[in-house]
Amino acid sequence: MKLENVCKRYGEKLALDGITLEIERGRITAVLGESGAGKTTLLNVLADLVPFDGSKKDFPAVSYLFQDDKLLPNLTVEKNLRLVLDKSRWGEIGPMLGKVGLAGKEKRYPNSLSGGERRRVAIARAFLYPHGLLLMDEPFSSLDLSLKKTLIELVASLWRERGDTVVFVTHDVREATLLSHRAVVLKGGRIVADHRISGEPPRDFYAECPETQWLIRSLMNS
Repeated sequence: MKLENVCKRYGEKLALDGITLEIERGRITAVLGESGAGKTTLLNVLADLVPFDGSKKDFPAVSYLFQDDKLLPNLTVEKNLRLVLDKSRWGEIGPMLGKVGLAGKEKRYPNSLSGGERRRVAIARAFLYPHGLLLMDEPFSSLDLSLKKTLIELVASLWRERGDTVVFVTHDVREATLLSHRAVVLKGGRIVADHRISGEPPRDFYAECPETQWLIRSLMNS
């Protein structure tokens, strides 16, 4: 999967400026950068949600986990998940809810769930939706530390089981080093750093990752 010389403008603003990026199959890539760096625009290009200049090669179907959970309030948890599946795959819903810690809550409505539970439903839906590339936009933002740890471990567990190709946007260096194999830093719509993260995710939540300082310097000096 490769982007070549991708540019995207919103009026006079150049959101992406000549991005060339190869995405490795079966790996997790984090995209970091300050607000306005082009992170979400990059995901939207990968998802074909916005027109752009340049080229994309060898991209499969995409599943997208947005910042907002986007659950339909008038549908139960089970029916929210049925929306993304052929009827022949509805049998996968129960096991998936078990994996994300929501067994027995199939008939609950979103407004009766906690914020963390709604996020788990959204994660389950993103992994169930037929795809070859999973995009996640700030998937752990606005979560307390304990819940963030739990959901990072959950996403890593589902990734190990399914072998997905994942690209996720974050502003948090720690999230990137905990969950990714590689971290790409954007500044002003351009790639200014591209770091490999040693080891396999999820890494020890309580340990300092040696790549953390590289990424902080990249963000501060870019």
